[in-house]
Amino acid sequence: MEAPLINPDIISFGPLELFGMTLGPIGLKWYGLMYMLGLLAAWGLGNYRAKSSSNSWDKDQVSDMIFYGFLGVVIGGRFGYVFFYHMDLFLADPIYLFRITEGGMSFHGGFIGVMAAFYYFSRKTGKSFFEISDFCAPFIPIGLGFGRIGNFINGELWGRVASPDLPWAMKFHTDPDFLLRHPSQLYQFFLEGVVLFSLLFWFSMKPRPRMAVSGLFMVGYGLQRFIIEFFRQPDAHLGLLWFKLSMGQLLSVPMIIIGIFWLRKAYQKSSS
Repeated sequence: MEAPLINPDIISFGPLELFGMTLGPIGLKWYGLMYMLGLLAAWGLGNYRAKSSSNSWDKDQVSDMIFYGFLGVVIGGRFGYVFFYHMDLFLADPIYLFRITEGGMSFHGGFIGVMAAFYYFSRKTGKSFFEISDFCAPFIPIGLGFGRIGNFINGELWGRVASPDLPWAMKFHTDPDFLLRHPSQLYQFFLEGVVLFSLLFWFSMKPRPRMAVSGLFMVGYGLQRFIIEFFRQPDAHLGLLWFKLSMGQLLSVPMIIIGIFWLRKAYQKSSS
């Protein structure tokens, strides 16, 4: 089947002339809308968790943390994309780092940015790092899920070539070869959005040792991303790297290891 052909722009204006300057084109893209919906959903769930949480969070703290987390996602995501996936372009032209209109975000870079935001927020509020990460971890998958829907609408990050017998294999109009491929964006939406959110939300509904929720997120995301990368088309300029693994898989391995360590340490402390 063919993937739906959707205009990435919901609304587009311009270019516009304003005070002698040319602005635009200006518009709202589906991918930007998905980010906005993910942000609003995380804010709403954060306020819900604050009401039922024993961590003494208030609405202002939730709003501040969502704001800092969003900055971490955007800044870290861009830096991660450039340094993990396009160091060659950065070395040839360092200004490429700031050409955000050309696209390019990395989950693992965004994750590092969010960790930095958690650290800053912990210093600002006096909350411990893991108090913040345990509180926020359950609603991170919501933003991830919305982001994958945005990838699907844009026809980007499609999967590897699939068997013609696979009922849901799709041809993407952005694929120059127009081959039947795995809709890996939808795989990721389901696993890192729906499944991981459900798991973390259920797990965090009962009191858990400090660090346990964060550890489960690390293991859960790392495992599903490692598996899905077998169905996702590797970046053309990178291909498969060490041990015939993709960059996404290599970056996910440390997450799994750290997550297991955090889980083990959390339950060791609770039993001592």
